[in-house]
Amino acid sequence: MQPIETLTPAQAEPIRYILTDIDDTLTTHGRLPDCAYSALWRLHRAGYQVIPVTGRSCGWCDLIAREWPVDAVVGENGAVVYYTENQHLKIFTHPSVAGEDIRKKLAAIQAACLEQVPGARVAKDQFSRVYDLAIDFAEEPPVLGLDAAEKIRDICLSMGAEAKVSSIHVNAWFGSYDKLSMTRLFLETVRGETGLSEKILWFGDSPNDEPMFAYFPLSCGVANIQPFAHRMAHLPSFVAPLPGGEGFAAAVDHLLKIRPHV
Repeated sequence: MQPIETLTPAQAEPIRYILTDIDDTLTTHGRLPDCAYSALWRLHRAGYQVIPVTGRSCGWCDLIAREWPVDAVVGENGAVVYYTENQHLKIFTHPSVAGEDIRKKLAAIQAACLEQVPGARVAKDQFSRVYDLAIDFAEEPPVLGLDAAEKIRDICLSMGAEAKVSSIHVNAWFGSYDKLSMTRLFLETVRGETGLSEKILWFGDSPNDEPMFAYFPLSCGVANIQPFAHRMAHLPSFVAPLPGGEGFAAAVDHLLKIRPHV
C-alpha cells in the first residue's frame, strides 16, 4: 500500500466513479464527520459519480439515495442498488437474491450464532433489512474482536450461507452475489458502462472490501485497515494518512488537487 499522495494525475485522469464503503470508511467511531460529508459534496460538484457500496440495510439505502449527494447506493452486500432516475427512486435487485422462503434458514443461522458466540447480538438495523442477516460484533459494546467475528462467519458458512466480515458486522445471505459482482452488474447493465476497472477509485477499510481491492487497480484503504491487513490476501493499492472519515476526506483532497474536475 502506497500513500494516497503518490496517486499521479495520469493515474487519476480516467476516474469517473468514486465507490466507497460507509462504516469506518466514511464514518469515524460510528459518526459521519463533517469533513467526509463535505468531501462527498465536493466530489459531486466536481462531476464525479459517487456510489456508496455497503453492507447496510435497504432502509438505510433508501434514505442515503434520497438525501446524500450520491448517484446510487449498493446495499446489503450487493443484494440491491437504490438509485434515482428522472427524480424517481428506483431499485435494481440482483437476480440471485433469495425469496421469503429463506427467512427460516436465516433465523436458524441467527440462533446458532447467538448460542455459540458469547456476546454476539443481532444488529440494530436488522428491522430494515430485506435479504440478509447482520450479526453485530463491534458496532456497539462489548466489542468481541476479529476472532469472534470469524467464528460467526464460519458458522454462517457451515449452514450454507454466504458470509462476510465487515469492521462492525458479520453479514450472512443466500445468493450468488457480493459487493463487486453487483457493482459491475449495475454499472454495465443499467448505466451501460464498459472498461470499469480504469474508471473507478474504490475506498474501503475491512475484509469484506477485499474483492473490490483485488479487482480495481485504483483503490484506497483508510488508515484503520491496518489491523485487518494480515488477514487479507488482497490489499488496496493506496492508503490514506488518517482513519475513517478523516482519511477519506484527506484522500479526496489529494484527488481534487490533481484532478479537480471530471
